[in-house]
Amino acid sequence: MPGEREIIDIMNALLPQGRLSRSHESDCEVINLNGKPCLFTTDEFSAEDRLIETNPRILGWNIAAGALSDIYACGGRPLFFAHALTVAKTWDRRFITGLGRGIADALRDSSALFIGGDCGRADEWRCTATVIGECAGRPLSRIGARPGDGIYITGRIGAGNVQAALGLVPLPRVAIPGLSGIQFPLRKKESELIRRFASACIDTSDGVWKTLSIIAELNECGYAVDALPYNRAGALLSKVARLPSLLLFLGECGEYELLCTVPEAHNQEFQKEAKNAGLRFFRLGSITMGSRTVVENSISFDLGSLDIEARSFASSRGYLAALTDWIDKQETAHGA
Repeated sequence: MPGEREIIDIMNALLPQGRLSRSHESDCEVINLNGKPCLFTTDEFSAEDRLIETNPRILGWNIAAGALSDIYACGGRPLFFAHALTVAKTWDRRFITGLGRGIADALRDSSALFIGGDCGRADEWRCTATVIGECAGRPLSRIGARPGDGIYITGRIGAGNVQAALGLVPLPRVAIPGLSGIQFPLRKKESELIRRFASACIDTSDGVWKTLSIIAELNECGYAVDALPYNRAGALLSKVARLPSLLLFLGECGEYELLCTVPEAHNQEFQKEAKNAGLRFFRLGSITMGSRTVVENSISFDLGSLDIEARSFASSRGYLAALTDWIDKQETAHGA
């Protein structure tokens, strides 16, 4: 069966194009609307994304925030939001109302307006969210990172993988603060600052490792990561569940933070401006010429040898087991 990238390439080769950006170049498609660049993105969410479903307001917020993050990754401003929403047959009026309130809260925070869409019912829920935005000047893309650029992220990593893990690993009896109320961020202010300084930007919808790998592939470079700011609830869950914390970095369920690269010449000014604005960015490491490494517990892991993708497995448990086994083998090789 063709992979996702191959399917996209097949469609791109067959369909008449109306965008200004190249395929895979940025989180949004850039189109010409009345002589001005316009940002367009569409994303599908479902139970397969393993979002927390026990709180409908948070589920609604996370769906909307996930779609809006593509606009922010391009340094843009969301204008309009639409969705094709298929509700699960088990959802009652109260659940649907809570879901709608979560979406509404995210739209208000981003100043985006709802313009309609489609609605249906099925055994499983599904939501395809579409956002239209604008950008003053040239939109940020995933291309532009160069060796020596600093790698920054707008928040702690692992929130998406924590949500996925809740249905895969035995939950600890001890209470873990924040575990059931994980809400994805809206990085409006951070996006504005990133636009001024970054050489490339992408959101972490597919997890931080895969996000970095996309940057590396598109820019024909590598990366050296030596500081991983884990989500606190995730780090504690990893500890009590006796799972490697590195899974929070490697897993492909993202937290929709913004990951950007900043040229070395602008690093100091970027950090100063962020501090003055009351914004916090975590520096993960640097862009390199070719190798791809991450340091965890004083062990340098060669990520160039990691060839594991979630879509290649019939079950999430099989994927989790394969990642864990790879980490164990790397640690054993280093005598850990």
